[in-house]
Amino acid sequence: MKIMRAVFKGRIAMAVWPIIIALGFSGCAIHPRPNPNPKPNLNSNSSQAGAGPWQAGLAEINITPPIGFRMAGYFEERISTGIHDPLKAKAIVLRQDGREVALVFCDLLGLSLDVSGPARAAASRATGIPITNIVIAATHSHTGPLFDDVRADQFHQQAVARSGQDAQVKMDYPAFLTSQLVKVIVDAHANLQPVGLVAGITGQPGLPFNRDYYMKDGSVVFNPGQLNTNVAGPAGPADSDVDMLLVKPSNGAEPVGGLTVFAMHADTIGGTEFSADYPFYIQQTLRKVFGSNYISAFGAGACGNLNHIDISKKGPVKGFDVAEELGGEIGVTVLTDISHLQPVAQPALASRSKTLLLPLQPVTARQVMAARVIFDRLNDDRMNFYAKVHAVKTIDLAQRGTNWPIEIQAIRLGGETAIVCLPAEMFTEFGLAIKKASPFKQTFIITICNDRPGYVPTLKAFDEGTYEVMNSRLRPGSGEIMVETAVKMLNDLKRNP
Repeated sequence: MKIMRAVFKGRIAMAVWPIIIALGFSGCAIHPRPNPNPKPNLNSNSSQAGAGPWQAGLAEINITPPIGFRMAGYFEERISTGIHDPLKAKAIVLRQDGREVALVFCDLLGLSLDVSGPARAAASRATGIPITNIVIAATHSHTGPLFDDVRADQFHQQAVARSGQDAQVKMDYPAFLTSQLVKVIVDAHANLQPVGLVAGITGQPGLPFNRDYYMKDGSVVFNPGQLNTNVAGPAGPADSDVDMLLVKPSNGAEPVGGLTVFAMHADTIGGTEFSADYPFYIQQTLRKVFGSNYISAFGAGACGNLNHIDISKKGPVKGFDVAEELGGEIGVTVLTDISHLQPVAQPALASRSKTLLLPLQPVTARQVMAARVIFDRLNDDRMNFYAKVHAVKTIDLAQRGTNWPIEIQAIRLGGETAIVCLPAEMFTEFGLAIKKASPFKQTFIITICNDRPGYVPTLKAFDEGTYEVMNSRLRPGSGEIMVETAVKMLNDLKRNP
């Protein structure tokens, strides 16, 4: 905590200085250089792998809508009143032995295939990176814009019915976002330069917490409140891993950017100002050391049932002070453990992609009619929260077919390091299961990638009933199928170097 506070005051704690000196970080900003190499002939699924050097390109771009745009994260209508920190999309393009992968991380609650599909296709045409090698992930910030969602449609229709227009829709945000995503990938690709990659996993003591709890009466309660004496214990585990991937220029200078993956809901602020939530403060902490040009990307781990609230004590749980403390602590953890990071061993970039058609939960016409009554009153404070949750889910499912296409991506960086990308809000048990079964020593789990089909609880959670179960779309057992598929893909990557 003392180190974190010193960093935010602009002074690096003495405990961190030996690490910085040992690595030879000068404090000078490194600007990516344009890529002088011609576009390679790419074949992402080739089983042949070499040990050629790494190249990487990084870029970031603003994706903040105008003030007054609606905000995502909750069930009632929220209108943005300001911008605390601009929302960004951050891209990391990796190249090794003629293969390329693009990882993009957006300060959004989520995005759908209606945006990610065209963006990935256009970026592929512009760069030559195969579509299946492009990942567009959301950080799951609950202080980003509301778009491409049944709630957005509902609030828009209600505004038009009231006044003939919708003053909150000041731009075609999906179109704007799509174009910005393409541009940031193209920019990162143009910045490819020789680099070194270092990676590792450390832990974050005291974070996060499972937010579902067994009560003494045998029930399971979501967010039961601090100091609740009826709590018997958490209903599931937590994952405190902090996954780190840093990109360093080949000349050994300080990192120009990196990726931090952590499994904890980015819902620590609330309010009506656009913000990236606690990942913004991870960035600010790292920039105190690496300079203002450092690109700090953040990936949401398997955090469907995890948050930051310690119910064993009383204290504030929302606000920018909370986000600053949490992000600062995680940022200091990254800084403190940099000396333990190792170069990505046996460089062998490769990827796999598989799309599953998983069944959706069915809804009846009678259920849709009942849900419509509640759906029309989402802004009514007298309406029960869980009734709103169920209504939104029912209306959403009624507009979809019987299956949802679920793309799973696996990326091998080297002999010991791999990344799994999943599209949903996965329960942490699934992330832990993939890590345990993975043949790679270091396996990063990134969720809410390319699409957001709601929560994916375990079979156990479906039996117990939780908020996440009420807000899920896929049928029970879907998460287990996704885990099995991801592990098979990892084993395939391990066997085919």
